[in-house]
Amino acid sequence: MKLTRQDYILAGGQALLWITLWLIPPAIDFFIRFNPSSAFEVWKINTGFITPLAIVFTANFYVLVPYLLYRDRKMLFGLMNLLLITGANLWIFSPKADFPDEWRSGMYMVAFGAFFLHLLVIGCAVGFRYIVRWGDMQMRLKEERQKNAEAELAWLKNQLNPHFLFNTLNNISSLVQIDQDTAQERIGQLSDLLRYTLYESNHELVPVEGEIEFMSNYIELMRLRCNELATVEVDLRIPPKPMRIVPLLFISLIENAFKHGVNSRKPSFVRIRFKAEGDDLVFTCENSDHPKPDVNRSGSGIGLENLRRRLDLAYPGRYRYDQALRENSYFVQITLRDCL
Repeated sequence: MKLTRQDYILAGGQALLWITLWLIPPAIDFFIRFNPSSAFEVWKINTGFITPLAIVFTANFYVLVPYLLYRDRKMLFGLMNLLLITGANLWIFSPKADFPDEWRSGMYMVAFGAFFLHLLVIGCAVGFRYIVRWGDMQMRLKEERQKNAEAELAWLKNQLNPHFLFNTLNNISSLVQIDQDTAQERIGQLSDLLRYTLYESNHELVPVEGEIEFMSNYIELMRLRCNELATVEVDLRIPPKPMRIVPLLFISLIENAFKHGVNSRKPSFVRIRFKAEGDDLVFTCENSDHPKPDVNRSGSGIGLENLRRRLDLAYPGRYRYDQALRENSYFVQITLRDCL
């Protein structure tokens, strides 16, 4: 695990705290009595109490709480702390502990008090670790929200870009001279598409019916780029029960299907399907493979990258992304689970 700047600050702060607790009592004794021998005796006594507390706190903060308590191994957590407290009390009774002989007669009371003092230290370690963990979670959540906003912004910039609008308006303009009724219908679809993008895409989730209507309008406008050599098959089924979905999720896949799957000089096809399977939603897109030269691939990977990012954020652990480059076609299927 890579240590962060925060880890070093925490470790340094705790080390400074314990060193301060070790040094303050003998320092006070020295400045009161100006007797180095007396201050040294106070330091030895103080060390006998502070050292076990520091060991218990550090063991809990860095090992027992994150690796036992967080993993729901409470019995082992309690047993390990019982062993730590027992060891600390044995140290107090040890002949090596530098306590005055006159203190020994009352050491049972001291040990009894030390037991509860160690419990308090364990509680402080648990509480402090939870505070640090909560802070880390809040920081990660803030970073995820920031990344989500950045990905969302980049995605929106990549969708319905000026090139698409320019080409669509040009196609509609040409269509006016041939079929005014169809041109008027396409203008209405473009208006609905833009309205949906401006007002509905700001919502976290939208009804599936509205998303299907948006995809249908988008596909009809993309058809304007196709000639008689292209076959476009669309099957967008409204679920039998109310379901919700992240808006504008599949547009980059539809755009890529027409961009890389339709060739004005070769037979081409695009097949787009969307349906509900129980509580899940399944989007399938398959197109003939007519890859563009690198000079014509501007933004081709950005939309798919943003799609994966949005799926990770909106459906963590609840989606499946399958793609395959077959002999003459490209296939992709996305399954979204639990969309009620």
